[in-house]
Amino acid sequence: MDFIKRAGLYLRQKIGRTALITLVMSAIMIFVLAGIIIQSAAIQATNSAKNSAGTTVTLSADREKAFASMRKSQSSSSSSSSSSSNAAPAAITMPSVKIKTAEKIAALSNVAGYQYSNSASVNASGFSAVTTSSSSGGGGQGGFGGSSNSGDITISGVSTTAAETNFKSKSYKITSGRGITAADKNTNNVVIESELATSNSLKVGSTIKVKTTDDDAKTYTLNVVGIYKAKTSSSSQGGPNMSDPSNTIYTSYTFAGTVNGDTTSVTSVVYTLTDSSKEKAFTKQAKKLISSSFSLTSSSETYALLMKPMKNVQSFANKIVWIVGIAGTIILALITVLMIRERRHEIGVLMALGESKFKIVLQLFSELFAVLVLSLVIAGVAGNFVGSAVGKQLVSQQTTATQSTSTGAGLGGGGGQQSGGGGGSAPSGAGRSGQTSMTASGSQVSNLKTKISAKSMAELGGLGLGIIAIAVVAGSTPIFRLKPKKILSNE
Repeated sequence: MDFIKRAGLYLRQKIGRTALITLVMSAIMIFVLAGIIIQSAAIQATNSAKNSAGTTVTLSADREKAFASMRKSQSSSSSSSSSSSNAAPAAITMPSVKIKTAEKIAALSNVAGYQYSNSASVNASGFSAVTTSSSSGGGGQGGFGGSSNSGDITISGVSTTAAETNFKSKSYKITSGRGITAADKNTNNVVIESELATSNSLKVGSTIKVKTTDDDAKTYTLNVVGIYKAKTSSSSQGGPNMSDPSNTIYTSYTFAGTVNGDTTSVTSVVYTLTDSSKEKAFTKQAKKLISSSFSLTSSSETYALLMKPMKNVQSFANKIVWIVGIAGTIILALITVLMIRERRHEIGVLMALGESKFKIVLQLFSELFAVLVLSLVIAGVAGNFVGSAVGKQLVSQQTTATQSTSTGAGLGGGGGQQSGGGGGSAPSGAGRSGQTSMTASGSQVSNLKTKISAKSMAELGGLGLGIIAIAVVAGSTPIFRLKPKKILSNE
């Protein structure tokens, strides 16, 4: 064990050089550790987001086929009435999901629960909708179908508000009273937004009236059982009033069906699965029960986009580990080469005295190992701060980039509403649920929790041992090819 004693004596004698190597190795270890903990935190954030939301499958109208049907209808209309210049454009028609069909799918295995979503458009009667002014001049009422009878209030019918996307993501929060529950089925109970309540002096227990938008308008009296607060504003769809989330009233899906004149259908259904690994099997079975006019969209498809920032962060962190590891190996190898060149005489004397090359290599390795241990302590203290700072910056950049490229896709989901449903806040699983999920996911991935674990330190230590081993072998090989006499004669 003389080589360990010699290593200790050398480190104490060359204290300045030891400090320099310690600083270099500490810098390498800090950035490698930062990459490891960022990568680990990104994986945990992705898994946590998936587990908290659960695996869902949404049944709704197939928008692509609906648009194809509209274009075909426009083409036929254009060719049959080419002489007429006043032909009205064809409107897109979204088929509704029959409740009986939805219940058959719900009876399949692997279904933990399901949420009906329905929507309708009405006009306020005896109270005023919240008006939002818009700087853009094109605030037409059209939407996709060019509906001219959109009202100023959106009825968002759900099975329960607790399972609705906006409430699950905490974008909307009940501030007074309660939300819509399964017990509200076939009732006129509603939950209204706080701005609408304040501007009209409404509270829990108040009653309001709404009128349908057709020519033969019907009036319905609604009971306010809860008030919610919308933290985010909706995208502009339909008229200026309807773009404000304050004009969205939540009811049971049955009331929205009553307003639409169809109590046997809903806009969409979101199924929550018990076992995510059987998602494909469930989708395959469900497709046998629906027509080609409908589509089944899995939450895993949405998460593939929503979790893109985390995937990018994982990839970048992995590159940090590899790049810093390779660069660190090269730097330490060069330092070792220079250090060994200066110690040619010492090495030559040891070899002349009969010391084996293996023990000399172990001495050099022991010197760097002692430095590595000290560097790991320094990295353990500073690595978490560096990882946290770099991680936050990476997540911020990646999330911003992903949201900017996916905004169009999120806004494109508004077609899931029934004819006359207008804009406003789409129900869970339909319309703008993808956009809302993006908001929820963004809040989840914006807080990357980096922390040093025993596993991270073990990985760092193993990588550090590999780096110094390669550095010692690469640095000592040129010297050990020479004979002791040759080494000493070149001094």
